[in-house]
Amino acid sequence: MYRAVFLDRDGTVSEEVGYVNHLDRFKVYPWVPEAIRRLNQAGLQVILITNQAGIAHGYFPESLVHEVHQRLQAELAFGGAALDAIYYCPHHPEGRVEAYRIQCMCRKPGTGLIEKAAQERHLDLRSSFVVGDRYQDLQMGFTVGARTILVLSGYGKGELLYQKGTWAQQPDHIATNLSDAVDWILDFRDDISS
Repeated sequence: MYRAVFLDRDGTVSEEVGYVNHLDRFKVYPWVPEAIRRLNQAGLQVILITNQAGIAHGYFPESLVHEVHQRLQAELAFGGAALDAIYYCPHHPEGRVEAYRIQCMCRKPGTGLIEKAAQERHLDLRSSFVVGDRYQDLQMGFTVGARTILVLSGYGKGELLYQKGTWAQQPDHIATNLSDAVDWILDFRDDISS
């Protein structure tokens, strides 16, 4: 069984701009390639899990998500980093596009995608980490027993300031951004392995 770091996309790896409805709107945060490279070097699998309801709403075709992820992998490769896998949910229960208008288990905070990744990639979710800028990212992590980190990039700071009191469970750590989250993950991993 392997350990993994599950990353949200918008607001965690890339700038939160609402819907990325064309390729020029997708901007990777400058600290992300180095942060992911450090996880790669530490032997942790790095897996992206993202809700892409814009497909269900008809804002953009599913092919755009693939283009965005190709660009992301290319930018990471330029920085010596790589994602081990990418999983996305195209559904929304109120979507305009009938084929995607479903109540699914893969849309975060549902656990369908993280469980699929665990099965396909032989991952121990209880010794893995979930990093995101939304409480729904953390809820997915709580449900599968992973350690959770809220980043203050994207929606994170606002969620912490105005929603924290409503949270049923608190994250294991709060980080400024993904780079700070990786510092904590690597320190935590070293602490429990010594």
